[in-house]
Amino acid sequence: MGLINSLKNAFTKPYKTITVAEAKELMASGATLIDVRSTQEWRGGRAPQAKHVPLDRLQISTAGIQKSRPVIAVCASGVRSASAARFLSGRGYDAYSLRGGMAAWRQAGEPIR
Repeated sequence: MGLINSLKNAFTKPYKTITVAEAKELMASGATLIDVRSTQEWRGGRAPQAKHVPLDRLQISTAGIQKSRPVIAVCASGVRSASAARFLSGRGYDAYSLRGGMAAWRQAGEPIR
């Protein structure tokens, strides 16, 4: 049983992947939305309430991201945000990744700034 539990823990995601609707609910309750895309991508359009923290900068410092609030990471498609959520989760944050990234955000009709 010990080996099975160890394997489960090794392959279990330490964060949750959520939909745009779930992200909106969490943000309404105080969650922080961080956009981990590059500066060029960020300038091309972003969620109005997002804080820009490129993935490479996030891996150096989490300064300014409160541990007392859930954190939702968003990127273009969901790959980098999953990496960010895993990283944050490993540092004690209640972290989430937005499934489908900004593409899903746009498809849901959410505002872009």
